[in-house]
Amino acid sequence: MGTLREQYVRLSWKKGILFGICMAALLILAVAACCLGVADLTPGRLLVTYLPGMDRILSAGPLTPREENILLMLRLPRVAAGIAAGASLGTAGAAMQAITGNQMASPFTTGLSSAAALGAAAVIVFGGVSAGMVKTATVLAAFVMAVLCAMLVFGIAWVKGMGAESLVLTGIALNYLFSALNSTMQFIANEDQLPAIVHWSFGSLNSVGWTDICIMAAIFLSAFPAVFSQGWAFNLMEGGGDEAARALGINTGRARLLTGGAVTLLTAGTVSFTGVIGFVGLAAPHIARLLVGNDYRQVTPFSAVTGAMLVLAADTLGRNAFSPTTLPVGIVVSYVGVPLFLFLILKERRGGL
Repeated sequence: MGTLREQYVRLSWKKGILFGICMAALLILAVAACCLGVADLTPGRLLVTYLPGMDRILSAGPLTPREENILLMLRLPRVAAGIAAGASLGTAGAAMQAITGNQMASPFTTGLSSAAALGAAAVIVFGGVSAGMVKTATVLAAFVMAVLCAMLVFGIAWVKGMGAESLVLTGIALNYLFSALNSTMQFIANEDQLPAIVHWSFGSLNSVGWTDICIMAAIFLSAFPAVFSQGWAFNLMEGGGDEAARALGINTGRARLLTGGAVTLLTAGTVSFTGVIGFVGLAAPHIARLLVGNDYRQVTPFSAVTGAMLVLAADTLGRNAFSPTTLPVGIVVSYVGVPLFLFLILKERRGGL
């Protein structure tokens, strides 16, 4: 028994060190994202500007006022928004896969993205708000529609016994419904409204400001503990099914309802500000499992970090690959994530064989 305990402690330490390495990699990526671009910002110049006495050690010059504005008003918000969005979608993806028992599930399985897109499209097409309130109205409409969709999905699943099959099938049906309604909005939109609808559906960090980031961060900090606290329940539900989990004292219906509320907040609170950023919620949990195994007590935080890294890397690549044109992060994240995802899956398969 002592040997098993020592092995568990040793493994926990290794995973803790790996988590620290991932956080350090995220920090390095964030600094690189702040520096890369048309303006000549380097880590040395950042240190000289914001750390007293560094000018005696480094030969770099400080940032000019214009460059400071670029850093503080353009690049830092994108970095913070990318981290918040990626962490939220990664966490939501891990939670969604846990409560559905399906590792191909994502936060958008319940139709949240299509519902949010419909809300945004309705504001763009029908308007009815002043020019200064368009962004706020679009965000609120997207958030409300996503929440209403989630309430409908989880309400139906609750009536049917809150099983994983009910969640998936109801979500797929509503996803098709809201996609059809969104296509209708695009069909009736005029030549000025259609590009706005399409651009919103791509997913972008261009218009995310500090106020939006604070809201996204607050939602993440509120919802993440709820998901993390269900790690042991997720393990039992995935390992032995609902009956085995209930036999060990887990209220599976309540766990799904609590987790579903957290997934809704995380996803709706992200896509309403950034638009639809797909694939992250699917890929991040898989990458996390390849790093730390199937224990959701580790998968959940690792999914948050890997999701943040994926979105941040995609946005940085989209800003610089075709400069001065900026590709939407929702497009680039698939270019970055799909090859990485396939490589890791193939590597795992070879290891298994």
